[in-house]
Amino acid sequence: MWKITKAETNGGEPVAVVSGDVIRDVRDALDMMANVRYETSLDRIVIDGTMLDAAFYDLKTRLAGEIAQKFVNYQVKLAIVGDFSGYTSKSLRDFIYECNQGKDLFFLPTESQAIEKLGATR
Repeated sequence: MWKITKAETNGGEPVAVVSGDVIRDVRDALDMMANVRYETSLDRIVIDGTMLDAAFYDLKTRLAGEIAQKFVNYQVKLAIVGDFSGYTSKSLRDFIYECNQGKDLFFLPTESQAIEKLGATR
């Protein structure tokens, strides 16, 4: 299961910070998203990158794209926290860069940066 806590940005926007089970597939991601919405009614979620199965970071599995698409479809913004500099895949680095240029999915180094980014994104 997941532990869901609320955090507020400097602007007072509420954000859900989730910890707990590993997200191994799209169904897990949808379950986590539904739990957050049910328990908090929030549509902005911060998770630690270690909550994502290693397959997420291997773009050949298509898991990252499938999960990202679900968040976009359900209009839920997601920030993933961690140090992603160790990944050597150019495709993954490009994916992270493109996500960070958008408005739905972000990869950030700290939880506080993730919370603020989601608070600033409409």
